[in-house]
Amino acid sequence: MFRSIIKITSRVFLLLMVFQSVVWGQSLYYPDSVWLEKQPDAVQLKKEWIDSAVRFALANEVNIDVDLRIANMKSYVREPDYKILGPMKSRGGAAGIILKNGYIVAQWGDPGRVDMTFSVTKSYLSAVAGLAFDRRLIHSADDLLNIYVMDGKFDGAHNSKITWRHLLTQSSDWSGSLHGLEDWADRPPREGSLDNWKNRKLNEPGTVFKYNDVRVNLAAYSLMQVWRKPLPMVLKENIMDVIGASTTWRWYGYPQSFENVDGLMMQSVSGGGHHGGGVFINTLDQARFGLLFARNGKWRNKQLISKQWIDASRVSSAANPSYGFMWWTNAENNIATGNPGLYSAQGYGGNFIVIDDVHDLVIVTRWLEPTKIKSMVDLVLMAL
Repeated sequence: MFRSIIKITSRVFLLLMVFQSVVWGQSLYYPDSVWLEKQPDAVQLKKEWIDSAVRFALANEVNIDVDLRIANMKSYVREPDYKILGPMKSRGGAAGIILKNGYIVAQWGDPGRVDMTFSVTKSYLSAVAGLAFDRRLIHSADDLLNIYVMDGKFDGAHNSKITWRHLLTQSSDWSGSLHGLEDWADRPPREGSLDNWKNRKLNEPGTVFKYNDVRVNLAAYSLMQVWRKPLPMVLKENIMDVIGASTTWRWYGYPQSFENVDGLMMQSVSGGGHHGGGVFINTLDQARFGLLFARNGKWRNKQLISKQWIDASRVSSAANPSYGFMWWTNAENNIATGNPGLYSAQGYGGNFIVIDDVHDLVIVTRWLEPTKIKSMVDLVLMAL
């Protein structure tokens, strides 16, 4: 009798656990083509703080030219022989979306407008690297690049020491020329002369962080050598189509960045808009990408990117605690006050995707004055 009761109790407990897991699974909302909206208080957010964050974003639009060609030329006028190579597009006004539990709880501006996103592109590039790691096309972040790219770009005493980790954390100090652009000419020091910059002392890979788009473009070039196909195709097939992104986004390189891969000419894309190009995308699609990361790489019942890769992407690098694998961390409270697990994609002109996976929260804001991002995020977090 007692054993029978134990058996029945065990079965009931098991059924309850199964039922609970089903309910939890159903409660995790993912958007279809029509994205559901909810009032903040319906998802336990204080509406007054969300409204304050939206007003703040609208009141603090970045003060750069709408014609981004002019904005770029002004920003990078110090760079020797600076030129715009890839496509550019005039920007829209301040825009954004806040997601809680997958639902849109606030949006402003024109979230359907396709805009340049500049260095937010780097986080898309990181995702493509993650897909390669998950598929064992790359075995370790600490593998040397010259195992995978054998055309001389990673030859020599210095460049031969560079690993994937160094490229992804922008600490490689790679030396050379790519697509007609010199590494040393990208954001040179304020002191010194042209000869000093050209003949600088090279830093040991992994020891010094340097934001450098030529080296990021090199990461894109190297990943194309691994995938043997254009990276926009990899991103589209493995991520963007699955998460329901529109067909309006584009990922550009430069006219001179086409490479012969297995007899086919493919464009090696740019990792940002420093010289034009990069990802052009609307705010809604950015939010879908952010939600994928807030859900640790899972979309409905499919793991698109491993949680292992996403966890690794947000770990502070040795050369810069605020930077992981082309994602910015909050290790130094640069994105928000407290909340060290929060991380973000960031691009020129105030383009941000902020991810708080603990609270299932995503903030996408476009054309916000960059120095105001922490204040804006803090307002949203006050709503929790």
